Amino acid sequence: MVLVQNVSKHFPLYRRPSDRILELLPLCGRPRHSDFWAVRDVSLHVRRGETLGIVGPNGSGKSTLLQIICGILRPTRGRVLASGRIAALLELGAGFNPEFTGRENVFLNGEILGLSRREIELAFPRIAEFAEIGEFIDRPVKLYSSGMYVRLAFATAIHVEPEILIVDEALAVGDAMFANRCVRKFEELKKRETTVLFVSHDLGLVKRLSDRAVLMLSGRVEAEGSPKDVVNRYVGLVHERQGGHGDGGPSGALRAASFRHGDGTSRIVDVRLLNEQGQPASTFCAGERMTVRVTARFERDSAHPIVGILIRNRYGIDIFGTNTRVEQRDPGSFRAGEILQVDFSFSCLLTRQEYTITAATQHEDGASQDWLDDTLAFTVVDPADRAGLANLRTSIEWKRLAPGHAAADVGR
Repeated sequence: MVLVQNVSKHFPLYRRPSDRILELLPLCGRPRHSDFWAVRDVSLHVRRGETLGIVGPNGSGKSTLLQIICGILRPTRGRVLASGRIAALLELGAGFNPEFTGRENVFLNGEILGLSRREIELAFPRIAEFAEIGEFIDRPVKLYSSGMYVRLAFATAIHVEPEILIVDEALAVGDAMFANRCVRKFEELKKRETTVLFVSHDLGLVKRLSDRAVLMLSGRVEAEGSPKDVVNRYVGLVHERQGGHGDGGPSGALRAASFRHGDGTSRIVDVRLLNEQGQPASTFCAGERMTVRVTARFERDSAHPIVGILIRNRYGIDIFGTNTRVEQRDPGSFRAGEILQVDFSFSCLLTRQEYTITAATQHEDGASQDWLDDTLAFTVVDPADRAGLANLRTSIEWKRLAPGHAAADVGR
């Protein structure tokens, strides 16, 4: 369990190093620093076994908050209560001595966390197997690549049986195979009721792994809730900042969108799903032809607008997205009051589960005119129990070979 109560962290910023000394003098007269609050009045409660994802732009206070929770930094105000052994991976190589070998660093980190030498010896084979750095385990870590560094650090953190695991953007350095292993390990930790707090810019990973998510902006908690809703809000805020536009607000028949943003140059007035017969539908058979129809009304003149859709699964993971620009279908220019209707038709090559549709209109530069997250839901049914997300319509051919035939073929 982790409890963060009204935590704030202040840093004094000086223009010149000499200002620090001058400020200490009794006749200084005035402060020679400016105040910077990296974290401001943050309160969080992470229950035992819960996974909390923290998102936000660079400089929003995410890493500072994790350092305070770990005890690396002391808060200026507020307090943190943590019940259980904490293992932290806050930055690349943090806690590793570059002159020590990988093996020596594993034992050093384990002892710092309170494990006996016998416990570390028992865990070491699993750590070495997970890290997959081979003979480099007995070489100084200063010789490691960044990928080897983070693999060993992550493997150590998760195999010391922590009750609380805190990770700051650790998976950004690893390759795809390592990242997949880490995701599976996170899921194992969840089953063992390990409390996890992690920061990541991989929003799909936040949606997949988190039970709850927090959005931080300018040192404060801007939003807290389900991972899907928090990530959608974050994406919307990023689009608003890039385009310099505020939230247009939901309206009309599309109030079901989990988050809506844009400058209002156009307004999406209707999104509907059609089956092969052109009838409205919310359930589709795997392989069936389906159409997403997006209708938008222009409030202001717009040259070469872009209309797009995005399909997500029930966990909020992006499955497929496209738009008129990607498909090289330029609708031209529109005047205020004109209406544009775009049909996206495709075969439903998805496995059976529930999905949502996100629809958007954008300017030529990608700035949002109107963006509706998860405005429609639909279900795919399939008599076959295929795994994963995509139904690739696989064909299978097989033949019985005589003994020795396959080996002879390989030799040709």
